[in-house]
Amino acid sequence: MIVTSTGIVNGIIDKKYGKYGEQFFKGMPTYSLPLEIKKYPQNTRTFAILMEDKDAIPPTGFSWIHWSAANITSDSLGENASVNTKKFVQGTNSWSSALLAEPLGKYEAAKYGGPMPPDKPHTYEIHVFALDRSLDLQDGFYVNELYKVMEGHVLAHYTLKGIYYN
Repeated sequence: MIVTSTGIVNGIIDKKYGKYGEQFFKGMPTYSLPLEIKKYPQNTRTFAILMEDKDAIPPTGFSWIHWSAANITSDSLGENASVNTKKFVQGTNSWSSALLAEPLGKYEAAKYGGPMPPDKPHTYEIHVFALDRSLDLQDGFYVNELYKVMEGHVLAHYTLKGIYYN
């Protein structure tokens, strides 16, 4: 399986998908990256996505979740699909963390929350999973719930990486 994005060129995430973009919700950038999924198993029924920032561990104490989505039936997501479509479910991202001064609510944070590296350029990992079924998840699910219901149903996995400059 191969995943590409026109929003990541030469390993660099375009500034419009994060803190230098123009679309925000309560301070969180929400203009999501486009994705194309190719060469996935023929018996794939749905896809799931997890976008995380492991470089956030030193400043925050944990890997920052930027986006999780499941029950995606298309092998292509256009720009801003997180806001523009209701064709898949989205999990709660780390902007709901109680460690923030003003955390978003669970459902407010159930969408793409783009890169906002606080200290230096960070590498973002977009994990895409090809699955043999739809998952029993609702908007606002947590990443641990995603992993639990995906267990035994992952046909293929691909990680796309990109750097966002602060």
